[in-house]
Amino acid sequence: MSSGIIRKVIFASKGPKPVGPYSQAVQAGQTVYVSGVLGLNCETMKLVEGGAVKEAEQALQNLGHILTAADSDYSKVVKNTVFLDNIEDFAAVNEVYKKYFKEPFPARSCFQVAKLPLGAKVEIETVALSGTVTDVKS
Repeated sequence: MSSGIIRKVIFASKGPKPVGPYSQAVQAGQTVYVSGVLGLNCETMKLVEGGAVKEAEQALQNLGHILTAADSDYSKVVKNTVFLDNIEDFAAVNEVYKKYFKEPFPARSCFQVAKLPLGAKVEIETVALSGTVTDVKS
């Protein structure tokens, strides 16, 4: 009998509910694929006010809840993709980002996009590891 790879849908009750037909995250083996996270207030399901910086802060807090539900955390993130509605917010969002991610930083891409769901200014998509992770320097 082969055990194969376990696929598990992750739901964080403290995180925002999906605004479309998708899961907050899906775990395959020890890899966690987190859907794009917005700066939503989880109680009102509305974007926080204050622009890209406040949305980035809230999105990263929301991401933390989802990672915790997957037995992961910010230190186990291997790749982020940051979507901005205005690339001029790049430096300001980086300052918020550095509060949550420390060296060695995960791999990352950042793009300006034409439009984000709900009129958001920031969306963050993540790939992380779950369980015990050992960092090795090359």
